[in-house]
Amino acid sequence: MEKPRTLEPEQWELWDSWMQAQRLLARELDRGLQRDHGISKAEFSVLVTLHRTAGGRMRVTELAESLAWEKSRVAHQLTRMENRELVDRTEDRSGRRIGVGLTAKGRSAVENAILGHADNIRRYFFETLTPEQADAIHTWSRQVVARIEARSGADADQPAV
Repeated sequence: MEKPRTLEPEQWELWDSWMQAQRLLARELDRGLQRDHGISKAEFSVLVTLHRTAGGRMRVTELAESLAWEKSRVAHQLTRMENRELVDRTEDRSGRRIGVGLTAKGRSAVENAILGHADNIRRYFFETLTPEQADAIHTWSRQVVARIEARSGADADQPAV
């Protein structure tokens, strides 16, 4: 195993700048969803996921997997959204809630939010990027994802200790 070592000062500076930019970008995008569309980031994530499916409906377990959320988090989020009439849930014969879908109000909310959110993403992220910078970020992001997913897959193959 390789001995841990620290970063160079310029690497720490780059890391700190990137983390600050990421936090500020996420905060501004979240504020825009709340201010302009009255929905949270979590609600937007659920609504967009449902909107992208055929018929705007899916099983709750599929939604949880798609969002990479724990089932309990999804259940609590859906209860809040059902109370706001953004989604409705279907039950099996035993009364267990197994499906979820967009209501007319939820569909309208997400369609409006997608446009506004895209505008904010363009304003805060894309407007200042050159095509070369965008290509570099895209390439780097895919590399990071592939590397972490490969590692996660390798970890999943390891027996639990």
